[in-house]
Amino acid sequence: MATESSVIAWGSGEDGQLGIGNNEDKEWVCVVKALEPYKVRSVVAGSRNSLAICDDGKLFTWGWNQRGTLGHPPETKTENIPSQVKALVNVNIVQAAIGGWHCLAVDDQGRAYAWGGNEYGQCGEEPERKDDTGRLLRRDIVIPQRCASNLVVRQVAAGGTHSVVLTREGHVWTWGQPWPPGDIKQISVPVRVQGLERVRLIAVGAFHNLALQEDGTLWAWGNNEYGQLGTGDTQPRSQPITVHGLSGLTLVDIAAGGWHSTALTQDGEVYGWGRGEHGRLGFGDNDKSSKMVPQRVNLLAGEDIVQVSCGGTHSVALTRDGRMYTFGRGDHGRLGYGRKVTTGQPMEVPIDISPPKNLRANGDEGHWIAKLVACGGRHTLAIAEWHTGGSKIDMTRCRLDV
Repeated sequence: MATESSVIAWGSGEDGQLGIGNNEDKEWVCVVKALEPYKVRSVVAGSRNSLAICDDGKLFTWGWNQRGTLGHPPETKTENIPSQVKALVNVNIVQAAIGGWHCLAVDDQGRAYAWGGNEYGQCGEEPERKDDTGRLLRRDIVIPQRCASNLVVRQVAAGGTHSVVLTREGHVWTWGQPWPPGDIKQISVPVRVQGLERVRLIAVGAFHNLALQEDGTLWAWGNNEYGQLGTGDTQPRSQPITVHGLSGLTLVDIAAGGWHSTALTQDGEVYGWGRGEHGRLGFGDNDKSSKMVPQRVNLLAGEDIVQVSCGGTHSVALTRDGRMYTFGRGDHGRLGYGRKVTTGQPMEVPIDISPPKNLRANGDEGHWIAKLVACGGRHTLAIAEWHTGGSKIDMTRCRLDV
């Protein structure tokens, strides 16, 4: 069985978001060597930055830092090597999220933290006052600080300019600017989303939100210009509405990209809806249209998918035996198989990296398998394990138990 794991990355590196020590793009999988000494349990890819959470609760960040999104003063505009967030060294971080230019995290005690851009109150602080011309003077939060302090949080999720949390009681709360700027006045105090009870999982795109209840019902609200709410139309919703076309299915996971959404069934089938441009829904090269209601991704049928991650314009699906399929926009190498061709046809990503050093010296035979994937704006991260046994992977660690 597996004895070693590595964080791997590919795609755009212009802001250092790959964490490989330079700002180059990578069309093939490469190893984030700075994280090799640590046991990483989860990774998150944002629009222009990344983070990793270790088994012992350490949090590492890297990439774009002009708004304090790395959790320490932005002395440099970008950082291409992961560094630990020192303000959180005394807490055990278990889950985190990256929004447009802010980050959220939650520790094992249910305490939530926020940092980064805050001009719409998305970090839970009132923005600075307006100047004499009425222009809002932004206040970035460069050091992580507590947010939603009255809530015991189980999961955090971040949108373009808003934040959403799921409490241990199964309630959903939100703050910030939930719509494109100018449509709704920003709020910095958490407000409970009405109509949702016993929620098990949340997912947030740029300006839309998904919530999966324990009974399997999927709800959506927010921006809907490409049908990403799955309601059969393009009308935005300020309150949750049931996603159409999923009745009778047992859903086990959900994901939201910039303007598209996915749901995963207990049988390993993927359903996608929302913006279809660049083939990010995986319906094939000849079908890149937006979908107003969920449709099954037939090109992944029979692959036994256990996780789907949605990025800005691409997606990645992970199989039970640890293979990754990517589809969508292909420039900057974000699809991970050596071609910059945009495609709606899911293609497997080869994990062509060297075996762990200690096993290589012993001549042990084995292979890499992926256990978690995370799509960003133009890059992708994953955790890969070296297996010397059978081909099946224990997927109990594929996502955090949120």
